[in-house]
Amino acid sequence: MSDAKQVKLKPGDTIGILGGGQLGRMLAMAAARLGLRCQIFSPDPDSPAFDVVLNATCAEYADVEALELFAGDVDVITYEFENVPSAAAMVLDARRPVLPNRKILETTQDRLAEKDFVTRLGIGTAAYADVTSVASLREAIVRIGLPAVLKTRRFGYDGKGQAIIREGDDIAKVWTSLATKSAILEAFIPYEREISVIAARSATGQVECFDVTENEHRDHILKTSRAPAPIPDALAEEARSIAGKIASALDYVGVLAVEMFVLANGTGPKVLVNEIAPRVHNSGHWTLDGASVSQFEQHIRAIAGWPLAKPVRHGEVVTMTNLIGDEINDYEKWLSVPGATVHIYGKGAPRPGRKMGHVTEVRPPKGK
Repeated sequence: MSDAKQVKLKPGDTIGILGGGQLGRMLAMAAARLGLRCQIFSPDPDSPAFDVVLNATCAEYADVEALELFAGDVDVITYEFENVPSAAAMVLDARRPVLPNRKILETTQDRLAEKDFVTRLGIGTAAYADVTSVASLREAIVRIGLPAVLKTRRFGYDGKGQAIIREGDDIAKVWTSLATKSAILEAFIPYEREISVIAARSATGQVECFDVTENEHRDHILKTSRAPAPIPDALAEEARSIAGKIASALDYVGVLAVEMFVLANGTGPKVLVNEIAPRVHNSGHWTLDGASVSQFEQHIRAIAGWPLAKPVRHGEVVTMTNLIGDEINDYEKWLSVPGATVHIYGKGAPRPGRKMGHVTEVRPPKGK
């Protein structure tokens, strides 16, 4: 029997969360409502998740003694970010169940491995190629064409670790500026819209997906999400099916997000998978106020060995707006907006590009 199927928490048990950002904070808050305790492990003494738990460990992920003590205090371990060091995950996995399984990180931490995995499932992605040098980058460009997007294989988010290459660009300069020896070149997709599916899967194989969400980015950072996405029902069903197929193929336990592009072509729109995020996701924040169960509670239910809920959207349309940088200073203007709920993450001083909070707006069904 797998570790996941052995986990059956009861109220009063403790979940360990690696990472102390806003996602860890909201996971801990969801767990508390279900009578479960959480302990946060984070190297950042200013972690906003520390504010909502009784016990926290502030130590580096390389601190084996701290990891072992942390594992001894909890019943199951999860994480709020996908770049958990593999060595830390191994130390913890030897002592407590780690969910989702740490081996999933080997696929999702590496963009090339992730694309290969999705392709093997028969799911469409942008054309891509492994790049390890200027010479191989030039060869990849010949095969894939321009424009194209060059990305580091690891440690990229919110537009970091990537560059668009266009005709006439200095290829050698672009390669040097990325400062890596392992990258992936992806064809630039002229998409109609960006969407994501937040899917939850239990250890018993139950899969529940939230409504497909349309996402809009500003300066490579998610600015707004709207549910449901304005796409045909058949396309929404295909997107949910893709997310479920990926979750099942990974034998995933917890919540994951699958980001996709919607293409408009001669035979009608279709979707291509862009990235997998093995965690709760920014584009699922609307579920906190706009659905009968949030993505955070679904994740807690899954790793606790509890049944998943069937999500029901509350409003006709639910919109989530990120408050980025100095926008958090205007939080008061949202407090009087009908149907709006303000979430402030409790971070320090605003910085450009830093997610400081978000607002959820629920538009009730017509006639109500």
